[in-house]
Amino acid sequence: MDSLTQIVLGAACGEIALGKKIGNKALLFGAIGGTIPDLDVFVGKFLFNNEIQAMAFHRGFMHSFLFAILGCFLFGFIIFKLYNSGKRKETTTLKNWIWLFFLSIFTHPILDSFTPYGTQLFAPFSDYRVAFNTISVVDPFYTLPFLICMIILLFFKRTNLKRLKWTKTGIYISSFYLVFTIGNKLYINTVFKKSFGNAKITVDRIRTQPTIFNNVLWYGIAETKTDYKVAYYSLFDKKNTAENIISIPKNHNLLNMHESDLNTLAWFSDHFYQLEKLENPSKRSSMIYVTL
Repeated sequence: MDSLTQIVLGAACGEIALGKKIGNKALLFGAIGGTIPDLDVFVGKFLFNNEIQAMAFHRGFMHSFLFAILGCFLFGFIIFKLYNSGKRKETTTLKNWIWLFFLSIFTHPILDSFTPYGTQLFAPFSDYRVAFNTISVVDPFYTLPFLICMIILLFFKRTNLKRLKWTKTGIYISSFYLVFTIGNKLYINTVFKKSFGNAKITVDRIRTQPTIFNNVLWYGIAETKTDYKVAYYSLFDKKNTAENIISIPKNHNLLNMHESDLNTLAWFSDHFYQLEKLENPSKRSSMIYVTL
């Protein structure tokens, strides 16, 4: 999800792991841990001159279970050595820091797996992207209540039990909303299956996901042999079927997709892509565009 959401989630993990010992500093280090997986955006640009390969690297290994396991020991050891010095010596343990970074790094890709973009949880052993498609990459209904709870606890001393109370409240509210999106997704799936069925459309597969910033307006894509059928549905619609289904031709015959970068784009889009040929009369040429 977006950076703010991951910072809030990471901060909550930091509070759970070390809040009683180091207070608000635990939230800071947890937020840092929750941000680490998304640094693959910069790592990818450094490793690859190719924008497509850099894009594919995002939500790859640094969003995997393996990275969470390895990373928590690496970052935990580094911060333990830096923090436990001078007057702070022996105030925390190595185990505390490993636990903090494990929670903050591990929960990041877990949350991302519920978004349409998905994440490669099993990298580098598999490039399969786990994507449950239940929540938008930016959803204020998930983030804002969680953020408010984390801000409130900042005003209590580290030994005050109300800190844990507000942390749990934020986690419970956000988790409840996430469960709601799962139930919502199951309902939306039945709506689109019924809608395409009523339209007598024979489909190979259907993909549904929420639109940005909410979990109310959804769109569904049904793939047929020659095109995609696309429709929108809102929970506020009076009917329990989606209307105004439009067709988008796939045009997969326009280009050989065996070239490496094109293959990567197809994989990135879960093979939901359209090819479009645009003519340029002035230059007497044409270009093939890939739309994901």
